[in-house]
Amino acid sequence: MSRSHPATPRADVYSRITTEIVSAIEAGAGDWRMPWHHDGAATTRPQNVTSRRRYRGVNVLALWIAAEAAAYSSGLWGTYRQWASLGAQVRKGERGTTVVFWKQAASRADDDHDDGEAGPGRMFARAFTVFNLAQVEGYEPAPVAVLPEGERLAHAEAFVAALKIPITEGAYDAHYRIDLDHIFMPTFASFRDASAQMGTLLHEAAHATGAKHRLDRNFAERFKRDSLAIEEICAELTASFVLADLGIAHHPRADHAAYVASWLRALKDDPRAIFTAASKAQAAADWMHVQQPQPDEIAA
Repeated sequence: MSRSHPATPRADVYSRITTEIVSAIEAGAGDWRMPWHHDGAATTRPQNVTSRRRYRGVNVLALWIAAEAAAYSSGLWGTYRQWASLGAQVRKGERGTTVVFWKQAASRADDDHDDGEAGPGRMFARAFTVFNLAQVEGYEPAPVAVLPEGERLAHAEAFVAALKIPITEGAYDAHYRIDLDHIFMPTFASFRDASAQMGTLLHEAAHATGAKHRLDRNFAERFKRDSLAIEEICAELTASFVLADLGIAHHPRADHAAYVASWLRALKDDPRAIFTAASKAQAAADWMHVQQPQPDEIAA
């Protein structure tokens, strides 16, 4: 057995994680991406099938709305000509979705670049009709690696199960329904790795701790317009704390920090907000530990 070292108080771990997250925010954490990643899934940024460039701006919203309305399971889109160039055929009777491509006034029109990204100079807009992968025949997308069930983190799954919060897998995204007191998650296979899945699940479980019959957490009175932002920060900190406690992650992953960075305005408006969120996150993490069959001693 290796030589033991004095245990680090959980409060010190929480303090270190919070400091790292704040540092990451101030340094600029980059673009946050969802932890579930099926390449081309409707919940990811829509992507052009030939250029592989992701659509931008209003085109993202238009394609997301179209995908949800038609229950498309793919995020791959292309014009009629683009699909034809790949040997595929848009099915007869299919209705396309309009996207807008911005071009420089002096440039030549290019039907094959329709991601909607505007460049410098005087611009004009052209409309294009695109079709989803689900609307074509004769195209086989590259196989997508899926996360095998055998990679589930059994000790972490047991930890969450002890919270006795209802969970349903198979949803289009991860969310907690406060009216149902129920967590909805994408399938395990759709995550890029087991720690990402568990981090997302713990984030939603953290939201559930705020329910009236648990910790009755409400930031509305103090933070008013930013209350939802602070709740999101609290949930993400809680997930980071518990991941560290479970030995899954001892510092924030880049996507955790970037997600919190999206709420930077709330932190700048109130420099003490991060400390309030961290305090409530510690309370949420402590509550989760108390629910365990043999809870650890919780640092004061």
